[in-house]
Amino acid sequence: MNVLTGMDAAAHAGFWIVVGLTLAGASFAVFPRNILHNVLGLILALSGIGGLYLSLGSFFMGLMQLLIYVGAICVAIVFAIMLSRPLHLEVPKREAPKVAMAVATSVVFLVAMVGVVLRTNWVPAVERGTDWSVEAIGDLLLTRYALVFEVISLILLIAIIGAIITAGFSRRLSS
Repeated sequence: MNVLTGMDAAAHAGFWIVVGLTLAGASFAVFPRNILHNVLGLILALSGIGGLYLSLGSFFMGLMQLLIYVGAICVAIVFAIMLSRPLHLEVPKREAPKVAMAVATSVVFLVAMVGVVLRTNWVPAVERGTDWSVEAIGDLLLTRYALVFEVISLILLIAIIGAIITAGFSRRLSS
């Protein structure tokens, strides 16, 4: 007869609690008619999946699941909801000067990007290391790629502030 020790029983109970939270979150992500409730259910389901990664011993995958999917994707979905116009409002007509300015800006950006690509002296990538442990990845993020990590954080912060300001202006205009 297989008898679970106290620690194994607690680990099994924790695993099934996380599975239950994941399934409950998935249900909340699908069934409610309020889109904000759907997003909250998605956050709960994705957090549960991160918990499953943690319970399987993959700490890096669990933390990346929480950081990327819960922290970034779900926040982006909330911002998309905040920035979208209510369906009962009439869609404004496009103004020709704004469209012309957008096309001109896009063409300038395309020409600049093509110029950068054509003038860059491309070199082959260096060999990748074989050490993909959490310690090695954390060390690289905090030393070699610290500037990239901080720039991404700053861009996300600017996007959040811009979305809040834009949502505030659109609400004032619609009311």
